[in-house]
Amino acid sequence: MASGKRGRTPNFSDTAIQFCLTIKGPFGLALRQRMGMVKSLPKLAGLPWQAPDYSTVCRRQKTLKVRIPYRPASQGLHLLVDSTGLKMMGEGEWKCKKHGAEYRRQWRKLHLEIDAETMEIRAVEVTTNSVGDAPMLPALLGQIDAAEALLSVSGDGAYDTKACHEATARRAAQAIIPVSKTPGNPGRRTAPEPTCATRSCARHSD
Repeated sequence: MASGKRGRTPNFSDTAIQFCLTIKGPFGLALRQRMGMVKSLPKLAGLPWQAPDYSTVCRRQKTLKVRIPYRPASQGLHLLVDSTGLKMMGEGEWKCKKHGAEYRRQWRKLHLEIDAETMEIRAVEVTTNSVGDAPMLPALLGQIDAAEALLSVSGDGAYDTKACHEATARRAAQAIIPVSKTPGNPGRRTAPEPTCATRSCARHSD
C-alpha cells in the first residue's frame, strides 16, 4: 500500500525493527549476534518468515519511532516527570580522574514521564544538554493519549513555569510542583500561608 513517501515501502515494520533492538536488554548481545538470534527464531518455530539483516536494522534505527508498551491507568494517571544526563562520548570516570580528559565529553538529556503506580515509562524525549526541563513538559504531555484521564503531574521546581502550568491545566490535571527558588521566574507563585506548626515555632523563637 502506498504511503505517500519517497522510496519503496519497507519490508519490515517498525515493530520488527524495535524488537531486534530491544532484545539487547535481556540477552546482552551485540547487534550482529542479535541478528543471528532473530534469524534463527523463525527456523526453530518452523515458520517461513524472513528477518531483517544487519544493514537494514542499522539504517532503520536512525529514523525509528519507538513505541513504548504500557498499561492504561484504570483510575486515572498520576505522572512523575524528570530528566537525567546521558554521556554519549568520552573516556571513563577513572581515566579522567587519573590522567585527565583528552577530548571534550558530549552529553544528551533524557526527559521522562513515569506512571507513579506502575513505574512504567509513558513518555520520553531526548535533547541536547542545553535544553531545559520546563520547555519539554508540553511535548511529553502530548504523548499521553487524550482519551486517558490525567489526574496529576509531579515534578521539581524546574517545572514551575507558566507554560508548564498551562499545559497541565489543559489536561485538567493537578500540578504538584514546588515553588521555584529562582528569582524572577515567570511561573513563580505566591508562597503558601504558614501552617499552625510554623506559627507556633515562630512564637517560641520570639
